[in-house]
Amino acid sequence: MGVVAKRSSMTFFSDPADHYCHRVRIVLAEKGVAVDIQDVDPNALPQELADINPYNTVPTLVDRDLVLYEPNVMMEYLDERFPHPPLLPVYPVTRAQSRLMMHRIQKDWCALADTILNPASKEAAVTKARKELREGLIGISPIFSEKPFFMSEEFTLVDCCVAPVLWRLPIMGIELPKQAKDILAYADRLFERESFRESLSEVEKEMRV
Repeated sequence: MGVVAKRSSMTFFSDPADHYCHRVRIVLAEKGVAVDIQDVDPNALPQELADINPYNTVPTLVDRDLVLYEPNVMMEYLDERFPHPPLLPVYPVTRAQSRLMMHRIQKDWCALADTILNPASKEAAVTKARKELREGLIGISPIFSEKPFFMSEEFTLVDCCVAPVLWRLPIMGIELPKQAKDILAYADRLFERESFRESLSEVEKEMRV
């Protein structure tokens, strides 16, 4: 643990193409955290990562002697450590609803995105996942006509989970039709945020040229 103790600032080990890393980078940018972002190749991870993370995975966040290696835990830690602007509701009921929504996004959308983006996935599985994700996004689109963010008046951690998936639609081969105009407008609102633009890695910028 000596390696970690000597750090003076927060370090974030990030795969510049990964949507789970991206969601944490959005939170870091939203909070204006001074952080050293270390871009790593997931196929050639640095030895330092294996020394501090028992799973040797990214994303990994290091804050002095604290090492976190689960993206949603990182996001909630950052929200508590840097309270402004708050990215989770104050009240326990609405906070629980936000956490449940993050869980559902993981199950319903992120798992499909993982299948589509994984080069090892079989073509039939990718085609099925692509169809399911597209239909899921079209189906939920109307809820975005009611509030500016994901079932909320304010930008929250839920939006941080959704934005990286929506950003990757072109590289996943998904084009949404006009009837999904509300979710497309929502995506544009997310992409125009200064924090979102700051969060983008060079690899991510090339996903939408």
